[in-house]
Amino acid sequence: MQSEKMCVVLLFGGMSSEHEVSRVSVGNFVNNIDREKYEVLTVGITKEGRWLYTEATAAQMADGSWEELAGNMACVISPDRADHGMILFTPEGHVEKVHVDVVIPVLHGLWGEDGTVQGLLELAGIPYVGCGVLASAVCMDKAVANALFEANGVPHTRWLAADRWEIESDLEGVCEGVEKKLGWPVFVKPANAGSSVGISKVSSRDELKKAIDLALENDRKVVFEAFVDGQEVECAVIGSDPAVATRPGEILAGAEFYTYDDKYKNGVSQTVIPAHLPEAKLDEVKTYAAMAYTALNCEGLARCDFFVEKGTGRVLINEINTFPGFTSISMYPKLMEHEGLPVPQLIDRLIALALERKEKQHG
Repeated sequence: MQSEKMCVVLLFGGMSSEHEVSRVSVGNFVNNIDREKYEVLTVGITKEGRWLYTEATAAQMADGSWEELAGNMACVISPDRADHGMILFTPEGHVEKVHVDVVIPVLHGLWGEDGTVQGLLELAGIPYVGCGVLASAVCMDKAVANALFEANGVPHTRWLAADRWEIESDLEGVCEGVEKKLGWPVFVKPANAGSSVGISKVSSRDELKKAIDLALENDRKVVFEAFVDGQEVECAVIGSDPAVATRPGEILAGAEFYTYDDKYKNGVSQTVIPAHLPEAKLDEVKTYAAMAYTALNCEGLARCDFFVEKGTGRVLINEINTFPGFTSISMYPKLMEHEGLPVPQLIDRLIALALERKEKQHG
């Protein structure tokens, strides 16, 4: 299994509501990574949290059949720095250590994009693609991210947050605060779910209560955000020192707001690059993207999502995704390709950034 090439582990799947998207995203890496340079090993994490080394094809990963393959082996990434890699448990009952040079955690949502896997890789001393522990955790928690946007002068829509205990002890008070500060309609979101899961758009007190219940099924903290009548645009950002942002693109969605099914299953949405905005506005969004990314300590890559308010032209950040969708129809790789960095070269750049960061840490 060892060779002179750099050994790259692709992690995919995971325990979040975005498990299926991750399985499609990883295929873009599998199909585009330069096999002349890298030895590629794939490790899938099941929804139950089992880690399996697999030699599945991109298609088997995408449809979920990878889990049933006879050659799969249980494995772990060892936090012991002396191992610097993976431990495989072979069917014969042996233990095999595999040195790993870099990990690409193609994981979206909780237990992957939220700092947990990043923490494991920091302990292990293995370089990895993407944001570190702090930025991953901060960007995953919409309430913390919103507070930091505010503190750093990145304009954001009006918002409130409430914990489960606040809601259970004074539901009417929370609802009244939302109505007074934000007005209708309001978006209600779990603070930490990732993607569009558990999100509702509501226009009355009764709807608000139902939406709070739904959000609490996904997290113990709920974020409320004032509705913005605006154009949704997205920027890709890469690197750090300095962070480089693309001009934004936009997705013309099929539903009233961009649902999980639109994003990943129906393919009804259409990507437009650059977004339909005046030149000066495209540059303003790009500037705020680099500013937000830097303020929240992002590294490697992230996608920054914005609203451009109709009528006023105000640019408001919505959120940062620290490991954005990477499917063939996803905005991040499309924006990068538009800037002259097609996926194979983009993967090279992300790996180089991961190794550079490790060198800077001297760890």
